[in-house]
Amino acid sequence: MDWVERTARLRQWTRSGARAPHKPLLFLYALSRFQQAADDELRYSAVEEDLRGLLAEYGPGNRTTPAYPFHHLVSDGVWEVRTEHGPGSPGTGVRELRATGAAGRLTPELRAALRREPSLLGRMARVLLDLNFPPSLHGELCEAVGLELEEAETGLLPAARRQRDRRMREMVLTAYEYRCAFCGYDGRIGAMPVGLEAAHVRWWAFDGPDDVENGLCLCSLHHKLFDKGVLGLGEGHRILVSQSFVGHSTAAREHVIRLAGRPLIGPQPGIRPIAAAHRSWHTSQVFHGSPRPATTA
Repeated sequence: MDWVERTARLRQWTRSGARAPHKPLLFLYALSRFQQAADDELRYSAVEEDLRGLLAEYGPGNRTTPAYPFHHLVSDGVWEVRTEHGPGSPGTGVRELRATGAAGRLTPELRAALRREPSLLGRMARVLLDLNFPPSLHGELCEAVGLELEEAETGLLPAARRQRDRRMREMVLTAYEYRCAFCGYDGRIGAMPVGLEAAHVRWWAFDGPDDVENGLCLCSLHHKLFDKGVLGLGEGHRILVSQSFVGHSTAAREHVIRLAGRPLIGPQPGIRPIAAAHRSWHTSQVFHGSPRPATTA
């Protein structure tokens, strides 16, 4: 059985180009949870809010419920559902899924295949991402579901594997009141923040912890520039802008150069700011060259 091909052929509702990423989002979430704890079942009542949040942020604008993919993914042969009464899903009713203790997980055959060939998980995840979401969202989406894609694609598991804390993004965005700490951007679509990300100051790959003292809420532009070393953090939690950065447009001046020397926006009172050790690591290991002097206008 070719699991990658089966993944690519998930049966999805479609009409006139409408998106229906409900099954792919649940499948990605399930693959991530398998990566973290291979045999855990996902009880509907325990994961409902996670799935609802994923659908709200990465699905189409029309309202829907995670009950639909939770039930219907069974028909694709990659997912099974059991209740307190035995095998089988009670249907797409939210109340029934909750009341019967419905729990789902990858099928036994797929779990066995993933154990035999660890890199299979990465190939399946990549197909789900490529066929359903633009590349600009892949990293963010993996972070949202807690999937370590590079590790999954290589199939190499460190002896003492660290696991990301899936709560990191929400903790950091809340700490900074859903505003970019550099520019104050706070865009939303309805109740959902858009274009805001949780940036690690000391990178996770280099032992940076998943906590607020190592996190910044940044807009997508400033997150990219921070990770590329164009922007940094100096003493007094003031923004550094690299002298190496060149930009002559109004946009470059407004959105980058004029940040030099400005204080961070946030975090909110009572929350500890970025730890000095993490600031120092970013300055020495990521930030490029020397900082520009603070702007006066």
